[in-house]
Amino acid sequence: MIARKGGVMSDQAGIWIDHEKAVIVTISGEDVSLKTLVSDVGPHTHYAGSQEGGGEKKYEERHSQSLDRYYDDVISRLGEPEAVLLFGPGEAKLELKHRLGRSHVLSKTIVAVEGADKLTDPQIVAKVKEHYGIARRA
Repeated sequence: MIARKGGVMSDQAGIWIDHEKAVIVTISGEDVSLKTLVSDVGPHTHYAGSQEGGGEKKYEERHSQSLDRYYDDVISRLGEPEAVLLFGPGEAKLELKHRLGRSHVLSKTIVAVEGADKLTDPQIVAKVKEHYGIARRA
């Protein structure tokens, strides 16, 4: 692997993400690594508190800031791959794509965004390998 500023360069990456966790798969040559990041973002429930003092607005701002920190943490663990596959259920993959779009380097690396159900770690690795045309070993 080639060390680069801001992380380790890998050829391809895949990120399965929802608001609870992110599974980052990086592939460089024959090396495959998997990192799991658990989010501290709580469920986004409807705010039912007092509207005085901007209660709902403050709640939404805190939730948004928590998501921003989570996505920044995911991005910081990604390194600088040549290609990134984003997949998962819900809107987190699209929110992360938007966040990656702010980076001049990483915005050019997104190759696909796909919907996917909950998957096990081996299924996530298999999907990333399949996407990049990397054969499974016996």
